[in-house]
Amino acid sequence: MKNQKNLMRFAVMFAALFSIAPVANAMHIMEGYLPLTFCIGWGVLCLPFLVAGYFSLRKTVRETPKTKNIIAISAAFIFVISSLKIASLTGSCSHMTGTGLGAILLGPSAVGVLGLIVLVFQALLLAHGGLTTLGANTFSMAIAGPFLSYGIYFVCKKLKINRKIAIFLAASLGDLFTYCITSFQLAMAYPSNPGGIGASITKFLGVFAPTQLPLAVVEGLITVLIISALETYAIPELKMLGFITKEEQ
Repeated sequence: MKNQKNLMRFAVMFAALFSIAPVANAMHIMEGYLPLTFCIGWGVLCLPFLVAGYFSLRKTVRETPKTKNIIAISAAFIFVISSLKIASLTGSCSHMTGTGLGAILLGPSAVGVLGLIVLVFQALLLAHGGLTTLGANTFSMAIAGPFLSYGIYFVCKKLKINRKIAIFLAASLGDLFTYCITSFQLAMAYPSNPGGIGASITKFLGVFAPTQLPLAVVEGLITVLIISALETYAIPELKMLGFITKEEQ
């Protein structure tokens, strides 16, 4: 009971810290920007990942219902941090993704579902992204990025790299990978002439990189701080999720 109260206090402090978010129209792919065939294609590609994520979350809630607070914190983190619009010197704008936290704690499949829910709310309430581009945005931010984050954290853990360094690398590189995938999606829809998709990817990455590189570092640091706080207030829940093993206790 004491641990649950501490976890709730942490959740409230977290929400208060990030509760003021500006109107967001940062770099999710906006409504109507992709041709219909691409919208459908990316949506279909997301389906198996989302089904796997649904079963993953259902299993977690059934077997360890006390971890619902961790799931809620992970979802709230994605929503708030990916809604913060950061201006770019290139004339565009970018945002952090927040998906590394959930990927590390819950697994990448579960984050696909959380990310989809966040993207729907952002499209409907904040005009951030769009419903036609929901599949493309879900794949880049809620599937590709989290899977890379999880893979990096898993490899670092196997190599016995310091946990905080592993978390930082997983969150920051997952953030950057999301924008690499977004650039690829945009380049496929709008290849350069001449140069084709390759030249177009380079152009899109050139727009995102000046802002996204420092944002990825910031996201990595914030993720380390949040997990460090959870290691103080939510040790039983982290043990239930397998984040802290018996050997590490």
